[in-house]
Amino acid sequence: MALTIDVTGKTVVVIGGTSGINRGIAELYAEHGAKVAVASRSQDKVDDTVAALKAHGAESMGFAADVREYDAIVAGLAQVAETFGEIDVLVSGAAGNFPATVNAMSPNAFKSVVDIDLLGTMHVMKAAFPHLRKPGASVINISAPQAFLPMQGQAHVCAAKAGVDMITRTLAMEWGPDGIRVNSVVPGPIEGTEGMARLAPTLEMLSKVAGTVPIGRLGQPGDIGMACMFLGSDLGAYVSGQILAVDGGWSQAGCGDMSSFLGKMLRQMGG
Repeated sequence: MALTIDVTGKTVVVIGGTSGINRGIAELYAEHGAKVAVASRSQDKVDDTVAALKAHGAESMGFAADVREYDAIVAGLAQVAETFGEIDVLVSGAAGNFPATVNAMSPNAFKSVVDIDLLGTMHVMKAAFPHLRKPGASVINISAPQAFLPMQGQAHVCAAKAGVDMITRTLAMEWGPDGIRVNSVVPGPIEGTEGMARLAPTLEMLSKVAGTVPIGRLGQPGDIGMACMFLGSDLGAYVSGQILAVDGGWSQAGCGDMSSFLGKMLRQMGG
């Protein structure tokens, strides 16, 4: 029996979908015939991404909004639903990060990451619910290894992403009776992303990170996109409330001691 994932005509929304991992997810869905909407804070990035998705032959649209502004997310998602219909797959991936120890971080800096990652996820979930296909929708939150692995210089991200995963697990129960599945995907070190540029800013450091991944390579945005396509399809119809690491086994050994590396780097910088 042949197994296929057919997303032709499905409505897919990717929040944070104009760069990095999230743009890779949006492009993969577009290449396979889905109708794809993206959102981010930058109208220029939205316009550029929508043009790229249309170049793949997909129906595409987007809106500019900050996930910290609930009313803006409500308005944007309502516009998507009015144009494309009920949402089949929602990917919530807006995130913020910078390496800093707690002592070197202002309360406002800590709050900014929590507001983007955690409060932003809450806003996206609540605003999207009226427009999700019932039954049948799949919601995917993009998490991080910091959600379950303490990491020096990442207290803000650890706290925020742990909260994101608990939102995932709670909504899997609350929304399950409506036929909506909710899962988190935890990317490993993904090449060419802003996140890796912050955590491993030199080619030497990036090479060291790649060497700590059990399967021996950095990930690509498409690796995360394929996992999202599985979770969003009928092949994942009985998967909900799960935190799925797509990291080549990186998190099994503490992400290659990234915590100690960041701690040492920040101490050398006086942080």
